[in-house]
Amino acid sequence: MVILPLQLNGATATMRGKTLVGPVDLTLAINGLTMLIGPNGAGKTTLLRLMHGLQRCAGGSVSWAVSAQVARQNQAFVFQAPIMMRRRVIDSLAYPLRLRGMGKPAARVKAIECAARFGLTELLESWAPMLSGGEKQKLSVARALIIAPEVLFLDEPCANLDGRATREIETILKIAQDAGTRIIMSTHDMGQAGRLADDVIFMYDGNVHETANAKTFFAKPQTGLAQAFINGDIIE
Repeated sequence: MVILPLQLNGATATMRGKTLVGPVDLTLAINGLTMLIGPNGAGKTTLLRLMHGLQRCAGGSVSWAVSAQVARQNQAFVFQAPIMMRRRVIDSLAYPLRLRGMGKPAARVKAIECAARFGLTELLESWAPMLSGGEKQKLSVARALIIAPEVLFLDEPCANLDGRATREIETILKIAQDAGTRIIMSTHDMGQAGRLADDVIFMYDGNVHETANAKTFFAKPQTGLAQAFINGDIIE
């Protein structure tokens, strides 16, 4: 099943009569890692939620190559603040598989295999809410990836992590991308964007101002706003 491309045609998101994002015209192709960048309040999180289906499309359209129901079953979302279930790590990892009808023994076997891939084996019997921040985020990413989604959305997954935890998350994402998962994520870290991105979406004030191949974008952005942001200038 191939659920991409994802197409946004005049897509908008609103709240209490205020436009948060849009209108956005955008096509996400089948391959690569797309990085959303821009200042605080640019609309990155809202755009991610709009694409994933967590945010209602108030105008225009957001459409996949398949039905919305099939698309939902083949994608996952990781939030900036890890959401922990009140259970052990092994059962947290197994939970998405149990939701899809897999029996508990088989789901636990898959959870153990997933933990081994992502460096969580020693934490399998730990109580998930008691993990460190970095461990919680690793668990969140692994839990999203255990269903082998075609598309993974991440909202600044490393924003509150130290260098070591960030490196571990990036390694997990590279493994997932090599396995065929299409990744769309937001970040404030231009170093991370440079390391991971195949292409870039630059947002400002709720609008997409620029889309480009990552190397092209960082070498020669097409807008003054994008150049200022890359330079670390305050834009408002």
